[in-house]
This record gives sequence, C-alpha cells and structure tokens, in this order.
Amino acid sequence: MKVLLAGASGALGRQIVRELAVAGHEVAGLGRGAENTLRADLLDREAVLRAVEGYGFDAVVHAATALQNKSMTRHQDMEPTNLLRTKGTANLLAAARETGARRFVVESMMFGYGYGDHGDAKLTEEGVLFGPRGADPWLERHIGALRIKEELAFGADGIEGVSLRFGLFYGAGATDTTVLPMLRRRALPVVPDKGRALSWVDIEDAARAVLLALAHPGAAGQAYNIADDTPIGFGSHVREVARAFGTPAPMTVPLWLLKPARLAHTIMSANLRLANGKARRELGWAPTHEGCATALRALADRPAIAGQSGPLAA
Repeated sequence: MKVLLAGASGALGRQIVRELAVAGHEVAGLGRGAENTLRADLLDREAVLRAVEGYGFDAVVHAATALQNKSMTRHQDMEPTNLLRTKGTANLLAAARETGARRFVVESMMFGYGYGDHGDAKLTEEGVLFGPRGADPWLERHIGALRIKEELAFGADGIEGVSLRFGLFYGAGATDTTVLPMLRRRALPVVPDKGRALSWVDIEDAARAVLLALAHPGAAGQAYNIADDTPIGFGSHVREVARAFGTPAPMTVPLWLLKPARLAHTIMSANLRLANGKARRELGWAPTHEGCATALRALADRPAIAGQSGPLAA
C-alpha cells in the first residue's frame, strides 16, 4: 500500500513508519517538520490539499498530536492536540478524498471513555462511549475532541474509518524519552494507587496494530481497544521504570498536592482498564508482553538504551 501518515515524526509515528516499511508498504509523512515527505500545517486545509496534489494513496493514518511532557499537567496545553483531532481530521479526510485513499485509521486513546473511576471491570468497545458528561468543561473538551475524531472518520462517505483506542504508551521512544529523564532528575512524583489502575501498551505493539488495521478488510467502521493484558496504577508503572533502569524511586506524594496540575491530578486519580479481546479476535493483534514489567526490563537491556540507565546517567 501507499500510506499517507500524519504524525510521522512523533513517538508513535516513527514506530508506524518502521512497521509499514518492514511490511513492504510505502509511507509519506505529512506535517510541518522538515523530516516529512510532504510539508503542510495540518490545520490549514488549503495547504494540506496543495501538499498532496498529484499524489495517490491507498490509506491515510492520523497519528498527529502536539503532546509533550507538559501536556499531561495543564488542561490548556491539550488544546493544540484537540485541534488536530477535530479540524486536523477534517482536513486529512479531504486529503484522503483528493488522493483516492479509502482506508482512514485514527489514533484515539482510552480517555475517550471518560476520565474518572470506571471500576475494576475492563471496558469493551461495546460499552458506554465518551461519557459521562458534565463533570468538567476542560475534560469535556478533551473527550469531545476524541469523539469528533471518531465520528468524522466513521461518517465520511466512501471512506473506511478505523479507530484504535490506545492505552498509555511505554517502550522505546516513549519511556526512555519521557518518564526516564524525569526520574533521573527526580522530577516525577507519584501518588498512592489505592487500587486504581490504567491500561498501558508497548508503543511498538501499538504501531503493529496500525499495520493490522490498515490491512484487515473487516476492520472498516470499527473501533478497537489496544492495550496489554495487565492494567497497573500510574505510580506502580513509574516504579517499574525505576526498577528496570536502576534510577532512584519516585517520590510519593498525596493526591491533593497535585491539584494545581489539574490534568495530571485527573489522570493519576483515574481508574480505567481496557479489554483487548476484540482486537485479538478480529485483527489478530496481541501484546508482545503480558504487562509492562517484563517489557521494561527487556527495554533496559537493549544496547542502545542500556547506557541511559542508572541514577547518574547524563
């Protein structure tokens, strides 16, 4: 296939490029950065259409975000990503029509089901989606952007939309560039989990799910939870990173202390677990590791990453 990928320079995008290339597909990155094959601001419809003029693609993948470390603390820092999920999706659908692409795969995430405590049962794709409403205007904006992204993909005439609802990412290009540097600086406090857990997924497994969603004919019009088998609390996950890489353990603080960082407070107080059975049955996808503990130890043993471990690493 010839695939147009928005977000090719991001952590997930780089893994998608590798997966598609190994499978023999051609990938063209679309975005503002110099590393993209086609250059355009995804929020500028005319620029996007000019960039793809004369090209033909079989599929489009929307994995573009503007997420950075700070995006997990303040609500307003999520706004650029919200725009990419709404206006950016509409512009990429226009590019799909212009280039003849029929399959349109979008990156979504588990918080589309709503922030808060969902209990200990794992959520399936057939459960209540994108709720509850009314709890917080900022959270509704974040959830609403995810809702609109899926609705646009599923509702586009002549386009086969597929949504992948990912757990939180870990692994190469994610853990070693975000959590690990913060642990080394002792700049990542955690709160007691108190029975709360979140779903996680190795970012390489996430990219493999994109490959399968592009190729599987029955995936059109479907959403899939993509997460490993073992939900774990945010604090417990960070401690697993510290153990795997030999860094100092994170400081444990009471939850109320994070209230000024409102989004971080919301995420660390959430209890949300994803069932991955549908992706297993219909896509043939399965996580490489049952959970993050073994995956992180394997990551720390990689020669290219092992040199980063230890409390005194630069």
